[in-house]
Amino acid sequence: MSITIPGRVVVFDYGEVISSIPSRHARAELERLVAPAPPEALWASYWHHRPALDQATMTVEDYWRAIGRDLTADWTDARLHALWSTDFRSWLEVNQDVLDVLVDLRRGGTRMAMLSNAGPDFSSYYRNGMLGQYFEQVFTSGELGVLKPDPAIFTAVLDALGVGPADVVFVDDRAVNVQTAEDLGMTGHVFSTAERLRQFLGGLVTR
Repeated sequence: MSITIPGRVVVFDYGEVISSIPSRHARAELERLVAPAPPEALWASYWHHRPALDQATMTVEDYWRAIGRDLTADWTDARLHALWSTDFRSWLEVNQDVLDVLVDLRRGGTRMAMLSNAGPDFSSYYRNGMLGQYFEQVFTSGELGVLKPDPAIFTAVLDALGVGPADVVFVDDRAVNVQTAEDLGMTGHVFSTAERLRQFLGGLVTR
């Protein structure tokens, strides 16, 4: 069933909207790779340094080396690569129900773009993997040098798409990001499930 929203661009976040939450198995594999460091120490360091990685003020290698220092671990290059590749793969699983929404939006001729807080290593996957066919443009914080919810990242997206705030529907799982978009004049939706997303987008068709 197609979804047509004339004159609007639907801009999607990626992580935990299009992508599924990393599985327990993927998390366990990372925890195994950093053993004997405790899992709670890994995840505290992982998220502490993530903004710098996503803003590309820290390289992928430096990110994992910083985590290693926090865990008092001296990892080989091979172990660093294993950590990166395991983490990268954990974010590639797509929510199939959300994918169905993207398919229906494309069928309906609705314009779509992606805006993700992600490092440059994800940019090629977003654009050149199978997801790239759904989006006319992909924007990442690592390339723009600014993170959501900074208004500057939304302004950059508007300028690149050649639209005004009222022409954009923004979907993100983080309320703070959606709030900034709404403050700028966009229509926002805090993602929870694909079913609710579909209902929300369907409601826009009749407005």
